[in-house]
Amino acid sequence: MVWEADQVDDVCFVEYGTRVVKKRDGGTIYPVYGGGGATFFMDESNREDCLIISRFAMSEKCTRFVKGKFFLNDSGLSIISKNENELCQEFLNYQILSLNDYIYSLARGTAQKNLNVPKFRKMDIHFPKSIDEQKRIVAILDEAFENITKAKENAEKNLKNANKIFESYLQSIFENKGEGWAEKKLGGICSLITKGSSPKWQGIKYVEEPGVLFITSENVGEYQLILENRKFVENRFNLKDKKSILQKGDVLTNIVGASIGRTAMYTLDDVANINQAVCILRCKPEFISNIYLMNLLNSPYMKEILHKNEVNNARANLSLTFFSNLSVPLPPLSEQQVIVTKLGALSSETKRLEAVYEKKLADLEELKKSILAKAFNGELTEASA
Repeated sequence: MVWEADQVDDVCFVEYGTRVVKKRDGGTIYPVYGGGGATFFMDESNREDCLIISRFAMSEKCTRFVKGKFFLNDSGLSIISKNENELCQEFLNYQILSLNDYIYSLARGTAQKNLNVPKFRKMDIHFPKSIDEQKRIVAILDEAFENITKAKENAEKNLKNANKIFESYLQSIFENKGEGWAEKKLGGICSLITKGSSPKWQGIKYVEEPGVLFITSENVGEYQLILENRKFVENRFNLKDKKSILQKGDVLTNIVGASIGRTAMYTLDDVANINQAVCILRCKPEFISNIYLMNLLNSPYMKEILHKNEVNNARANLSLTFFSNLSVPLPPLSEQQVIVTKLGALSSETKRLEAVYEKKLADLEELKKSILAKAFNGELTEASA
């Protein structure tokens, strides 16, 4: 089967998106796409069922097909076949997807990668001379991608179900309290309930490591700290704000913004402090297990209570007084340990299942790339079928 090679400019129209801003143009109907995923909505569209390519602020996934009507802003572009009798649009779409990594390699810049459009316009498009052969390859890819999409949907559903099993069990513990349980205020079973402060308020600067590890609400995830992007402040911050110096085993919960109630434990040996959006709950071990408290605060049961008590001024928040007076369900220490052990085992199994399904999703993405590579290396042509 004879394949041809022509530059993008020779066989395609390159059409840029239109500059819009949310404040002026925002609406509710059609998603707005540009260099990445949808950012906001508008009440008008300028594209439908179209493959788009990132132009500004490119990420590694710089090509995507968007179904339905949408608005493409000036951070993206689309390409249209000049002659459908020579180059099938659906074939072109699949080829651009297969060239994603190469297109990303055409990006310029370090802080922000932008597409080198002149080089993109000179990029070769390879296609069989026969339009019927192009359509045959498209049909094969359509069927393969439909099956992959179904497999991904099943894997994503299983992933959600794995998480729900843990949350459901966690919820049942606190909804079905046994004998010997009591309601205790955190102020009575914690030796410290406090929050940090802003370095700016204290005249403290952020520094490169070494310094005081500075934990903010961004770093407090559910059940674990998120420390990929660590921040540090001058050592003298701990002299000015001694009360919020962290100790290993402290329970940390977010008390400001959309992440209210997200709770983790400080498990590091590093000298650290927190900002005003994070609350320390230092448990009295003779009354309450810190791991039990972390699980309790992350449970749907307790999150509902926290959100009902948010104070919404400029930004939702919970006060230290609220936490001191917050009554929590408390079984005997021996039962707390049983609960913690069961939850630990279930959490390990949930994480194992998550890893299995996440690997399956990653494998399916690699399968898509492999099929595309075969298609445009000529391995799906009739001669090789």
